[in-house]
Amino acid sequence: MNLSTGPLVTPADAYEIYRACEERDKPDVPPLALEHFVARLANPFPGADHEHYLAWIDGHPVGYLWIELPVLDNLDNANIELSVLPSSRRRGAGRALLDLAAERIRELGRKHLIGPAMSRHPDGALFAAAMQAKPALEEVRSRLDLCAVDRAGHDALLADAWRHAEGYRLILWTGVAPDEIIDDVAYLDGRLNADAPTGELAWEPEKVDAAKVREGELRAARRGRTSYHAGALHGDRLVAWTRIAGDATDPAHAWQNITLVDPDHRGHRLGMLVKLANLAHVRELRPGLEVIDTFNAASNEHMLRINRALGFRPLDSVTFWQLTL
Repeated sequence: MNLSTGPLVTPADAYEIYRACEERDKPDVPPLALEHFVARLANPFPGADHEHYLAWIDGHPVGYLWIELPVLDNLDNANIELSVLPSSRRRGAGRALLDLAAERIRELGRKHLIGPAMSRHPDGALFAAAMQAKPALEEVRSRLDLCAVDRAGHDALLADAWRHAEGYRLILWTGVAPDEIIDDVAYLDGRLNADAPTGELAWEPEKVDAAKVREGELRAARRGRTSYHAGALHGDRLVAWTRIAGDATDPAHAWQNITLVDPDHRGHRLGMLVKLANLAHVRELRPGLEVIDTFNAASNEHMLRINRALGFRPLDSVTFWQLTL
């Protein structure tokens, strides 16, 4: 057996590995099409550098490593995604790629490698533990089946939210936020790692400004992803915000992403209010939508309770492992 590693040259080689692993780990979520996978490589999220590597066995690509290196914050950290073809596991490709990542991170003076492993199959967790990584944060994936939504129940939840939200008003948009609120979006986005549980991860709040928010949305659009937003305004200031995003690859599926409420405006059901408003928003603009998935920290009982009230039901989970070098 001839095992080697090196930089990614042809995106199509990485795509076949990505697709096979996605179909095994999340068979109920269609993987990106090749064109959108290539667009994702060309248009990563801003605020980080990105590197890509392949592992070959006997000249055939069997493993793919993606490294994300934050450049605005978390300068001791690197996020990785490491995928090996299910048919080629336990042959050293994963270990070779992880060794490559560790060597690269040491060269850059960083300390922590952070990467996910789905719980559906034990391979990822067993590999991470064998590599001396430690489980740092568990997130639950839940799904809302829009064909089975309790419309009357949602109407009641919305009416209750409005009873607690006197003095607030809604705003809806797609893509880049309007100029008058984009600084507020950046402020709320930057609170994510301060407000949401991060477990044992060595992760600090991220630095977010309007330019990063704008560029992130523009790059997402170039990747074939459309985002739908709802917010609550108090006066002219955005004080609550939520986002749902869907890929052109699969109009029947979308992801519920961030939901945040400014600490000074909690206790007014604003999280529930904007979530319900955005559900109606996305269903109007994406009529073929059938299911929405979301990830939440297993310890985030407050958000899990809101999602259960909306009809989300747990499917599986992912654990983020951390290797300290």
